[in-house]
Amino acid sequence: MPAAHEETLSNKAAKKRRRREPPPDPQPLPGLVDAHTHLAACGGRDAESVRAILDHAEAVGVGQVVTVADDMVDARWAVAAAEWDSRAYAAVALHPMHASDLTDETATELEEMARHPRVVAVGETGLDYYWTTRSDDCAPPDVQAAAFRWHIDLAKRVGKPLMIHNREADRDLLDILAAEGAPESVIMHCFSGDRNVAQECVDAGYTLSFAGTVSFANAAELRVAAEIVPDEQILVETDAPFLTPDPYRGQPNQSYCLPYTARVLAEVRGVDALAMARVLGDNARRIYRLPLQ
Repeated sequence: MPAAHEETLSNKAAKKRRRREPPPDPQPLPGLVDAHTHLAACGGRDAESVRAILDHAEAVGVGQVVTVADDMVDARWAVAAAEWDSRAYAAVALHPMHASDLTDETATELEEMARHPRVVAVGETGLDYYWTTRSDDCAPPDVQAAAFRWHIDLAKRVGKPLMIHNREADRDLLDILAAEGAPESVIMHCFSGDRNVAQECVDAGYTLSFAGTVSFANAAELRVAAEIVPDEQILVETDAPFLTPDPYRGQPNQSYCLPYTARVLAEVRGVDALAMARVLGDNARRIYRLPLQ
């Protein structure tokens, strides 16, 4: 086998190994809250594994997390995790891809879960136009919109924040929110819009939550958006196990990686990392009404 071919194979193997390796622990940054993670998808499917994930996060300053549902199975896992460990809270909803799963039966169960004392938000719900043309399993836009309206109403009825998933649907999503009347608290999870969308959300009083994407090399416009958000309207999240921040993009993500993204936000906004962590954590505890730490 030619040496060049061997080297190519070796590089591919090294890259594959690296993608399986978790990032190293960041320097601790106290006071943080992971505003959006998926504990079950990170392996947290029993009390012991959830505790291990949260112990790891707490060791670097991430004291609380909000674990989020995509579908009915995930919603049940999220509530269970929040019952297993006092550092975990839950958000429940049907992701727009699974909007077709909203029936009378699932609506009743979701409302019961949304009223659970350890459920702190209704989400993630919204619109996802990216997958409508790429997946046969994705609900069509009209079904997504109907489910989104139902979730907006649910958030208002239970008096909890609405956590929004928005992918390539800025205008329709914001128009539906305006037409339905947004709940008192709206969180734009994993915000991905440009500065104009960011400003429109800020003016509407919505909270923008930033994930590891803000650190990506091709995310200059997203960093501008992160810069213009007022202190009281910004959150940080992992969206783990996805969206691991640079320079570990593509590797497994967990809540312990949150300080990497918080430090990027501090740099973008020109503030001290400890001060940024305090703002981000205080906002999460206020918006989700978590016990103060």
